[in-house]
Amino acid sequence: MFVYTMEPRFSDTDALGHISNTAYPVWFEQARSPVFALFHPSFEVSTWPLIVARIEIDYLAQGYWNTEVEIKTGISKVGNSSCHIIQEAWQNQKLIAKGTTVMIYFDYQQQKSQPIPADLKKKLLSHSLNFIRT
Repeated sequence: MFVYTMEPRFSDTDALGHISNTAYPVWFEQARSPVFALFHPSFEVSTWPLIVARIEIDYLAQGYWNTEVEIKTGISKVGNSSCHIIQEAWQNQKLIAKGTTVMIYFDYQQQKSQPIPADLKKKLLSHSLNFIRT
């Protein structure tokens, strides 16, 4: 599991004073950086091998500005060419959001998915978690 701790920005709030639903996808993307590093350690954009196929987020409780948020990230499934990344956002020991992102290992030259190499699958599976609560 990877853990990313952050301070919400004032601009992450909505008119009601809560964290806006639009902030969570951005936070989750930032917290996926260690997973991106497993796929592509150089982070070189011209040879980037990933594409987002799906993002799903459940909002479970209100989040607030000026209070630290901890985002937990793990892998729930590794397929032939896809990887399911699961995440939770916690604030004050309370689960406030959870989500799943499906990433595809993608060849931009050929414009199609490609198989995830066996050594990379092994690295991804070493971060397997099933911590998302229902």
